[in-house]
Amino acid sequence: MSTLRVPPVPTSARQDAVIDILARRDGTQRAFIQQEYRAMYSDDLTNRIRSELSGNFEKAVLLWMHDPAGRDATIVRQALSGDVIDPHIATEVICSRTPSQIQTFKQAYHAKFGAFLEHDIQYHASGDLLKLLLAYVRIIRYEGPEAVKGETSGTFEFGLLTILRCAENPAMYFAKLLRKAMKGLGTNDSALIRVVVTRTEIDMQYIKAEYHKKYKKTLGDAIHSETSGHYRNFLLALVGPGH
Repeated sequence: MSTLRVPPVPTSARQDAVIDILARRDGTQRAFIQQEYRAMYSDDLTNRIRSELSGNFEKAVLLWMHDPAGRDATIVRQALSGDVIDPHIATEVICSRTPSQIQTFKQAYHAKFGAFLEHDIQYHASGDLLKLLLAYVRIIRYEGPEAVKGETSGTFEFGLLTILRCAENPAMYFAKLLRKAMKGLGTNDSALIRVVVTRTEIDMQYIKAEYHKKYKKTLGDAIHSETSGHYRNFLLALVGPGH
């Protein structure tokens, strides 16, 4: 269940084209805002965001500007071919998405980057991880914990467990990821942004409930204590009030 709070009567895109409003607009409305901004100023709104914001706040807003499939495609592309290759992030995203979501973001991946997801996986992954990711993006699901227990290790085990845990209770899986991102000294802002931004329009309400149930603290309170400034306000707007 999404936590996105969309106004009952959408307002003019011209009035919406300010950063403080973006957290309360869905993917279709954000696309209209970007089109209107381009028509008015002959420039991309994302360029203006880059020039006006910085740090984690900029990263969160820019990621939010994509639709869900475009976000997943962007995250995986950066994980597979960015400045720092991180197969773990690509595995997390791919193995936590449903078959229909994967089909959609495979199309977005090709449209945005002119490359096939399977080809990039083959180029940047190897061994068991390669076999796992290729199998899953081709919509072959592994069934049962027997596929994991005592038979796998490392990233391959992580991928299989991600598939199984998301099939069983995706909200709990992401609640644990959020807890891990904010636990101990320092905050893993990359993971925090990735989970909050990608799940807001899908099941954040359920994630908040699981978080509160397991850790006896609201997700909003946890984010409030671990972040600050506009970055904090933006994440809290996406998460929404209460639990």
